[in-house]
Amino acid sequence: MTTSTTPHPRRGARARLLAAVVAAAVAGAMMTGCTAEQSAAAPGLVETSAPAQMTTVVAADTAATRSIQMSQQLFEHSDAVVVAPSENVAAVQKAARTAILAGIPLLLSDQASTSGSPAPTSTADPAIVSELTRLGASQVIAVGLPAADAGVATWYRADSVEDIASLTGIPQVALIGDVSISSLNTLTPVTDIAAGRDVTLPHPAVALTSVSVILDSPAADLAAAATARAAGATLTLQPTPGDLLASPEMITTLQEQPDASVILLGSSYADQPDPAWSITAARTGYQLPGGGQRLLGEHRFVAIYGAPDTPVLGILGEQDVAGTIARASDLAAQYAPLSDRPVVPVLEIITTVAAGSAGGDGNYSNELDPDTIAPYIDAAAAAGMMVLLDLQPGRSDFLSQATAYADLLSRPNVGLALDPEWRLGPDEIPLEQIGSVDAAEVNAVSDWLARLVHDQGLPPKMLVLHEFRISMITDRAAIDTSHPEIETVVHVDGQGSQPDKMATWDALLAEPPAGVGVGWKNFIDEDSPMLTPEQTMQVTPTPDLISYQ
Repeated sequence: MTTSTTPHPRRGARARLLAAVVAAAVAGAMMTGCTAEQSAAAPGLVETSAPAQMTTVVAADTAATRSIQMSQQLFEHSDAVVVAPSENVAAVQKAARTAILAGIPLLLSDQASTSGSPAPTSTADPAIVSELTRLGASQVIAVGLPAADAGVATWYRADSVEDIASLTGIPQVALIGDVSISSLNTLTPVTDIAAGRDVTLPHPAVALTSVSVILDSPAADLAAAATARAAGATLTLQPTPGDLLASPEMITTLQEQPDASVILLGSSYADQPDPAWSITAARTGYQLPGGGQRLLGEHRFVAIYGAPDTPVLGILGEQDVAGTIARASDLAAQYAPLSDRPVVPVLEIITTVAAGSAGGDGNYSNELDPDTIAPYIDAAAAAGMMVLLDLQPGRSDFLSQATAYADLLSRPNVGLALDPEWRLGPDEIPLEQIGSVDAAEVNAVSDWLARLVHDQGLPPKMLVLHEFRISMITDRAAIDTSHPEIETVVHVDGQGSQPDKMATWDALLAEPPAGVGVGWKNFIDEDSPMLTPEQTMQVTPTPDLISYQ
């Protein structure tokens, strides 16, 4: 993956500033490393522009390519450019400070650097030549590289801080040592550095303060970060490279930058799931207990199951809203010291209840009024809990019922559960047979739910598939788990003796759909005996979702 973009609502304002002609011809002997003829330089010009897209990924395989991509994103023209060899850390550090203080791009070359002076003219890196041509550069400051025939008017060679100071007027200041983000962010272009020097550097452009660059490694991408800083962008380091939505710090940072264009810089972002949606979701500020928005692998979930005011259907209905919140919290607290992940309490609410009679709509399913469920969702959100809406569609179908609760599913803490036991054919009646659903219908639901999450910029949602027989979901291998917006759990609902439950568990998880989490249910009245929390955590594989009915 190289560079990807998503639409930005407005184009950043261009900044064009001409610098005065400041240098007359200087004798070639002034600096040993300067090989090109020096003459009166033309006025400098720098033209910067915010990306045309709200989200951009700069994630090519090499730091050299990423440095060029960053220049392409933020600079439309620069009369002067800094170039350094990618493998020479010391040269890149010198060049980075030069680029930031001068307000010009830094490009890395993958061609080997040479030492000694003077150096013969060489053919410049073709990728560098192409970018110099695009920028319209007439002057190059080569730090740690020999002079080159790159089609520019003047190619200056500089191997030391003293060389750079002599050429540019940039003060000899301490080099960046730790290459920290804070040290880069404190550097800003200096307006008078070119006075009386050889290189006619452009004056700094108007800073692109509306651009935020998030990077995974300042050491690996010092050059691209320096170019971004030279253009005025703000730099932020992601503490642990990986998925943005798994990082509490990144969610907070992005929430605090609601209007900034974001550039993700670093090779790890090549695998960032749907970057534009990820950033929008992060900007909601929503975080699960323990931090982050990612569900599976980052958190463990403990749920109480049932329907409001209906004790016979599960423990959720045995108390009022406040009592339900307290009960879910207490149950999850029993797992907290046993889990290597933060434990999140969950309310799984049977939202459509399979019925023995057809009802007014003839579908053998009673749909709860959303107003009945909303108080549970509100209370759960206030307590940092998740909610799952469980569907028992009878002769209806899962997608029709799910879309009827779109408003509730649009809330960030609400996910969805499908119960195929109660998905019946046109002539079937609940409790007279066990229902089933095919993978195509499950995929239709996950497609719809993923679009809802994506279009509304919501955090990832959990989709739970309840099973106690393999036949309950036909063609299981065809279930689509590719949506980054959806995290799917196969939940094993076997009850009875523990040997029977384990046999069901092993059978259903022998060949699960790819990329799913696993769930275990403890039946308070039906299991003999019911596992304790300590015993439940010893089930293999360890469940991601544990529910109680």
